[in-house]
Amino acid sequence: MRGVVRKVGRWRRILPIDEQLWVKFDLLRTLVRRDLEARYKGSVLGNLWPLLNQLSQLLIYTYVFSTVLKVKLTTLKGLPANDFTFGLWLFAGLLPWIAFTGGLMQSTNSVLGQPNLVKKVVFPLALLPLVPVLSTFIESSFGLMALIFFVAVTSHTLHTTLALLPLVWVTQLLLTAGLGYLTAGLTVFLRDIPQTLGVILNIWFYVTPLVYPVSAVPEEWRSLVFWLNPMAAIAEVYRDIVLVGEVKHWGEWGVACAIATIIFCFGFTVYKRLRPAFADVL
Repeated sequence: MRGVVRKVGRWRRILPIDEQLWVKFDLLRTLVRRDLEARYKGSVLGNLWPLLNQLSQLLIYTYVFSTVLKVKLTTLKGLPANDFTFGLWLFAGLLPWIAFTGGLMQSTNSVLGQPNLVKKVVFPLALLPLVPVLSTFIESSFGLMALIFFVAVTSHTLHTTLALLPLVWVTQLLLTAGLGYLTAGLTVFLRDIPQTLGVILNIWFYVTPLVYPVSAVPEEWRSLVFWLNPMAAIAEVYRDIVLVGEVKHWGEWGVACAIATIIFCFGFTVYKRLRPAFADVL
């Protein structure tokens, strides 16, 4: 612990943040790094597997919805109207969803799967659900870099709106972490939560305009989908920023920010109140 304090000491002189918060941040960074290393330890391709998994989903959905079901898009500015453009559009929407569902499902079992850490008196249990959320988010960045590269090659430009991506990431991480805290805490006492969550996410996927355009949603339902489903707004803002170069859904993104903040506060509060009983149950 003293070594960690010395390591972050120079940053304490720059930013007015409590020493204990720096220690927890450094511990969280270490846990995330170890989690990423452990996921593909011993494999030949290593950290390329997340990108390959994302691309495989992209190819499947592109074939099914573009070739088989003949889903059509309105022309995107600067991009040709073909199946490759559809794939880019599809990938831009799937990336936040993959990071969201992957981080949420893994964080649900984060407390249940670490009984030794839970029983340590000095370990900050608030970090456990954050580790898989951040690890999965980092993995999704490989796909995002590939998407930006292909868009730049196809349209011969990089949109300045890419600078707004961190704002969308904050909303996405708040939503994922908030639900992760909630489900991680409840799973200790109700072991059916992961299975139930899997069913909910399957339904959530198809009511979110990820593999079909928003124009396919009946007009009377369209505003409801956007205002009540933060992932719909996040996916559309991803597409605005990376593909279009113009944010057309500021209002929807603002509502998504509010919902994500409320969910995070609620989820963390529930987790905090249940935390004292974790050691007794495990």
